[in-house]
Amino acid sequence: MEWTFEEFKTSLDGLHPAVKQKALEIAKSLVIEKNYTKGNAIKEGIMKAEEWFYDLGG
Repeated sequence: MEWTFEEFKTSLDGLHPAVKQKALEIAKSLVIEKNYTKGNAIKEGIMKAEEWFYDLGG
């Protein structure tokens, strides 16, 4: 199954490429492991990825 989250493209477009990639990884994990809906997973993924990126000093 392809995990592009294409329906959330506008939510991801303004993100730094590293944040976008990390958000998708986190969202995939949340959908698979914790049964999140795609919408909730992408919101949570973006939030956590931004925190991750800023913690790195980005």
